[in-house]
Amino acid sequence: MLTTLSIKNYALIEDIQMDLQSGFTVITGETGAGKSIMLGALSLLLGKRADFNAIRDSEKKCVIEGSFNIASYGLKQLFTFEDLDYEPQTIIRREILPSGKSRAFVNDTPANLSSLQKLGEELLDIHSQHETLSLGDNDYQFLVIDSLAGNAEKLKSYQQSLQELKKLQKELRVLREEQVQAAKEYDYNFFLFNELEQAKLEKGMQEELEERHEELSNVEQLTEQLGSAINSINQEEIGAAVSLREAKNNLQRISGISSQYHQLFERLQSLNIELDDIAAELESALEKVEANPTELERINARLQLLYNLQKKHMVSTVSELQEIQQELSQKISVSENAEAEITKAENAIFGKQEELRKKASEIHASRKEIIPKFIKEIETILADLGMPNATLKIKLEAQEEFFQNGHDKLSWLLAANKGGSYNDIKKAASGGELSRIMLAVKSILATYSNLPTIIFDEIDTGVSGDIAQKMSIILQKMGKVMQVIAITHLPQIAGKGQTHFKIYKEDAANSTITNIRELKAEERVEELAMMLGGKNISESAVAHAKALLN
Repeated sequence: MLTTLSIKNYALIEDIQMDLQSGFTVITGETGAGKSIMLGALSLLLGKRADFNAIRDSEKKCVIEGSFNIASYGLKQLFTFEDLDYEPQTIIRREILPSGKSRAFVNDTPANLSSLQKLGEELLDIHSQHETLSLGDNDYQFLVIDSLAGNAEKLKSYQQSLQELKKLQKELRVLREEQVQAAKEYDYNFFLFNELEQAKLEKGMQEELEERHEELSNVEQLTEQLGSAINSINQEEIGAAVSLREAKNNLQRISGISSQYHQLFERLQSLNIELDDIAAELESALEKVEANPTELERINARLQLLYNLQKKHMVSTVSELQEIQQELSQKISVSENAEAEITKAENAIFGKQEELRKKASEIHASRKEIIPKFIKEIETILADLGMPNATLKIKLEAQEEFFQNGHDKLSWLLAANKGGSYNDIKKAASGGELSRIMLAVKSILATYSNLPTIIFDEIDTGVSGDIAQKMSIILQKMGKVMQVIAITHLPQIAGKGQTHFKIYKEDAANSTITNIRELKAEERVEELAMMLGGKNISESAVAHAKALLN
């Protein structure tokens, strides 16, 4: 419940503080005194966007602060999820700085508006005159029925499945689009793939072919140079091998004289062995050098094919061609396997639809079960509120289509008078009747929900006399299970409040400010008497006021 509310430098409010109690609290005041301003400030605590123009003194910051006793409302998990510090006595503060920047805090922890809104939904329900019109809003009608039916978890599970269905349907659309595109490109992609497949691409093949091409293109030069090299090594008398052997033999004769000569001998011996090996390899290479025009033509053709493919695909290596071949293979596979993938996706969608249908049917059943009880309760309350002949009909029809809150079509129909025809509730009821219906709905919800606080802004619009008295009894009854705050202009309702605040304007220096104070017993008599008979208070108005309070 809301225990304190402090507002500083907001619109006509300079600095006010309210200490609130549990039960039924009333707020009265003349039209234009600032009741709507107070509600506007309170809505900032619930995450409404701030308006810099609402600052009273643009040189100072505006601060709205509310303290809430939430010890018994099981909100620790929400605080953890929103990364906020939990306190049984939680303080929410909004600040609008002169710079225009807005800040929010929950127990001195900075918070964003989204967190405030989620927290506010658990703490306060502000019912304004505008919200009465929401009785005709289909989403609100579903909200009421589902709250009474306890469908919160069922709806959460259903909506998760619906989200999964939409994801599957999107994936199917993408698959079908890809199939259409793949079908258009299939023949061309298959031709390109086949062309690369026939090229029998292998890693390093281009380098090997280019090297072999160089050898076959230079047979004469290879033969000449290899022969000359062999001749330089093996030529009698002056060949490198002959000279090296003579030098080796010379050093062999003196190798025993010192280790130095012996090492030189061994080095020459190693050179001799190496030179013999080189000569043998040169001779082997020379034997392999052979003009082969046919092989040269084949290699030329293979290289030209590679060069043409690289040019065609705008790459420069065989590895890149192999990557393109793999990509083409995947595209062909997508096209060839598209039907199987589409069938698989369709089956997944069918399964999810069956799951959704089952969940939606469970929601439908719980709604159907609670509706007769709700109608009976609301008609009983409306009879007490001066609508004895009003009857409510709620039509619930299951549809094939899946909506965000199930597969039901819901409509509230009202026959306000005896023998009257049923019509859409917002067309069948007057403003005063809508106010009474909304109060009936809220009073029923109060017994089902665990909402700490509800604030009614002139729920009594369009009613008076005996109906106002009965309305006040309902509000008083609601106050026994939750904190109820009513902004009212009717003395019958004001008289039933356990606590009574008056909001009023007063002149201060060169400006007008809105103020609020809690009325004592004798002040309440005076306030009610003025509400009954105007500023000129008569004895009968005072007597009537006392009777209302008693």
